[in-house]
Amino acid sequence: MSTAPYESTGRTAQKQRTRQALVEAARGLVADGLTPTVEAAAEAAGISRTTAYRYFPNQRALLVAAHPETEAASLLPPLDSDDPGVRLDAVVQAFTDLIADTEPQQRAMLRLSLEDDAGEHAPGLLRQGRAIRWITEALAPLRGALPDDEVERLVLAVRATTGIEARVWLVDVAGLSGPEATALMRWSARALYRAAVDDQETSRIGWPRLTAPGGPADGRP
Repeated sequence: MSTAPYESTGRTAQKQRTRQALVEAARGLVADGLTPTVEAAAEAAGISRTTAYRYFPNQRALLVAAHPETEAASLLPPLDSDDPGVRLDAVVQAFTDLIADTEPQQRAMLRLSLEDDAGEHAPGLLRQGRAIRWITEALAPLRGALPDDEVERLVLAVRATTGIEARVWLVDVAGLSGPEATALMRWSARALYRAAVDDQETSRIGWPRLTAPGGPADGRP
């Protein structure tokens, strides 16, 4: 038999405030470069450990709640255009802004997902494909103009160049500043979109399509 969450019964307003205090404390610890436990969040929030465990029975539950990723079903702003390129630019801008604004938290969640026990963390901490859904929505007008598998490949390529993983490499390895990394991720998304559209147009007029060295004839990886 399932039971209602602790904060959904009784003095709900007060319980919601307590829960939010724990979440904010956890986010603060993550921003400081720490990986918060339930006990650490409780101490930072001035809440007893016993109480904290009523809201978050384990570290994973706390970290999932503290993840900065927005719950928005869409990142598309109101637009007068159905141009998929315009839509993609808008979504990528919103997504890269989100990554930049929450970079310490995003890095912590990425680090956890790569640990040996990633199986305990990954499903909740890797945002469950929200970015894929946002990019797919932006490129929806391409359906019909490009084959579905080409659209899906473009979605994956854009996601690979615009998330926290790409930002970490650009900043830590390539040595770019944060703003430079953001600008390059946006440029990469536009370049990928243009390449996908141009590649399809080339195939329609019978010119050979470009492929990666050693790749199959149809250009798929």
